[in-house]
Amino acid sequence: MELRDYIRILRKSWVLIVLITLVGTGLAAAYSLTLTPKYSATAKVFVSTQGTGSTSELQQGSTFTIQRVKTYSSLVTTPIVLLPVIGKLELGIASDQLASRVTASAVMDTSIIDITVMDTDPVRAAETANAISQSLTAVVGEIEAPAAVDAVSPVKLTRAQEATVPSVPVSPNVPLNLVLGTLIGLALGVGLAVLRETLETRVRNERDVEGLTQVPILGGIVFDPRARDRPLIVHVDPRSPRAESFRTLRTNLQFLDVGRTDRSFVVTSSIESEGKSTTGANLAIALADAGSRVLLIDADLRRPKVAEYMGVEGAVGLTDLLIGRAELDDLIQPWGKAQLFVLPAGQIPPNPSELLGSARMSHFIGEFNRMFDVVIYDTPPLLPVTDAAILAKNVGGAIIVVAAGRTHKNQLKGAISALDNVGAPISGLVLTMLPTKGPDAYGYGRYGYGYGYGYGYGDEVANASGAKPVRRGRRGKNGKDRI
Repeated sequence: MELRDYIRILRKSWVLIVLITLVGTGLAAAYSLTLTPKYSATAKVFVSTQGTGSTSELQQGSTFTIQRVKTYSSLVTTPIVLLPVIGKLELGIASDQLASRVTASAVMDTSIIDITVMDTDPVRAAETANAISQSLTAVVGEIEAPAAVDAVSPVKLTRAQEATVPSVPVSPNVPLNLVLGTLIGLALGVGLAVLRETLETRVRNERDVEGLTQVPILGGIVFDPRARDRPLIVHVDPRSPRAESFRTLRTNLQFLDVGRTDRSFVVTSSIESEGKSTTGANLAIALADAGSRVLLIDADLRRPKVAEYMGVEGAVGLTDLLIGRAELDDLIQPWGKAQLFVLPAGQIPPNPSELLGSARMSHFIGEFNRMFDVVIYDTPPLLPVTDAAILAKNVGGAIIVVAAGRTHKNQLKGAISALDNVGAPISGLVLTMLPTKGPDAYGYGRYGYGYGYGYGYGDEVANASGAKPVRRGRRGKNGKDRI
């Protein structure tokens, strides 16, 4: 993954990352509140040698003292030192329990021992530290006392600093815990976002498609929540950005398969509900608006939709033509003012694959190519049935519609393999249902298009400029204008 991939993941999953970071911070705060505050008090003991002598003797005494400091530090947590303290302060605990609260340390090359006591009671912490320093002084005096009568111990321990009652607890360290909780939450959030992206099996954007296949992407159609209410967006709202995306698709389609004399394409998808029928219908309208003579054929003989979308009679159609029950001229229906014609599916047959792969269908494919500039075939999905693959081989070109956020990567691979297995050429891919916001958005901003460029819905653009809205006649289902 490149740096821009991580940036895209952060933009895409920032809500998850922020949420987990806040959870980490909240857990750290809750943990800090549940802990009992502990206070620390420190007493200092100075170790020295007694007696006078030459400079050499003083030097030797200093070296001896530094060496003994480490030994005395170890004595601090022993029962011989702690038991008198427990009895004096009436702590009511064992020596090993008190030892767990006491820490003795000596700074390197010094003769000072730091005795630190941790306790939930600040007063008791200071009293215990002072009592331990006194007990250590007495114990060392007894241990180091010479055997001779009236002899003076060569080592002397003096309390250099008494422990004072602390006012601020040293534990829990709330600011530190909050920082650590926030950092851990942030790391977990980023890790989960990257893991989710790595394990993502759906096609989300163009980069996902480019990572799966070398088949060119002809264009992208943004998601429209009102697509069910207005499937023919090029006809209903030709100035909308979504309608413009179909015109972009039309332009890109003109540069495909330059060597092919026949401009016919099978529009299919991996699974159902990916927008193949609306894509084929809007593409046919856009091609007809550009001056081409276009035939839109509903070759989905299982769940036909073209007649419903185009508002034409669908009782008879391609099925009747293939079984010889009707003539071609009687079945093709003109649509709209441009040179767009529609051939519905007709009755649903029991053997769609056999009809689409028949010699009679191959004959009419040639007839369609001779009569029209562009022929668009709407077919069933590739994975459930073989209809589209059989027809695409005879037609000579297939356009696979891929729904962003719905189609899985293995489903797209399976659809491409289904066409490759029968030797059907793939002209390109069309991404549908692309988000309009976020890092996976397919926006016109990168191409210079948008509402500010003059594409908008209804009269919003006109109203923004102060011009009077233009009233347009609405077209009926058959494409004829009506007021």
